Amino acid sequence: MASGSRRSAMRAAALEALKRDDEGAGPRVPAGERVEDGSVVRSVAGTASARPYRCPGCDQELPAGSPHLVVWPEGRPDDRRHWHTACWAARDRRGVKVHRSKNAPRYG
Repeated sequence: MASGSRRSAMRAAALEALKRDDEGAGPRVPAGERVEDGSVVRSVAGTASARPYRCPGCDQELPAGSPHLVVWPEGRPDDRRHWHTACWAARDRRGVKVHRSKNAPRYG
């Protein structure tokens, strides 16, 4: 038996094992993301953020270049919001303080 065919057989067995594990499982969440309370949460490194955002938990500005979280409801990535990590962790202890519509001016 050539080593190439053994390697092919091992790859095929591994692929079948993955397929069996995926049966009945829900949609996969990409690496670096997690699902909490029906929201998808992604950590953003400080170097990856190029502009300031406003945290809906405390209504304070997230300066450009600061590490934070991007959160959106499952299946609605257009409704994403940028949160301080501590504000996201404390969201059940305090409510959202932003009382403006989505299309309202963010600064001013």
